[in-house]
Amino acid sequence: MILRARTTPAHEAVDAAYGQYRLDDREGYTAFLIAHARALPPVEAWLAGKGIAFPWRSRRAALAADLSALGRDMPEPLAFDLPDDDAARWGALYVTEGSRLGGVMLARQVGEQLPRAYLESGFGPGEWRDFRLALDSAAGDDDWIARAVSAAERVFALYGRAA
Repeated sequence: MILRARTTPAHEAVDAAYGQYRLDDREGYTAFLIAHARALPPVEAWLAGKGIAFPWRSRRAALAADLSALGRDMPEPLAFDLPDDDAARWGALYVTEGSRLGGVMLARQVGEQLPRAYLESGFGPGEWRDFRLALDSAAGDDDWIARAVSAAERVFALYGRAA
């Protein structure tokens, strides 16, 4: 995939930050969801209404439902903005859809009695492949790729601040 090799250091930093949460523990899992709730909604709000040639689905409602089941409200989201640019939209979407993919794997670590709608809101059959193909098809020249990578890194940084 066109962006993966270029965003690995930022992705690894976020993975390390979120890897410190215990998902089998109610308190640790709640803190994990709160961190996600500070970052995901502003990115999804930014993406909403943007023209993207891929049918992405918001996970905000599933995240809010899981927090509610844990007795918590959605926290105040962090401020977020990107240039309104096709490459930036794809870079942001790369991170949110990658998070969706990773969430399905993380759901296995969640404690038995804890809600997991957010992490289990993954892809349908073939959707991850379709996303990768759509991203690669949308990619333009080196400048387009650099703008997409920059946007992805800004989204990773947002998640890092939220952690």
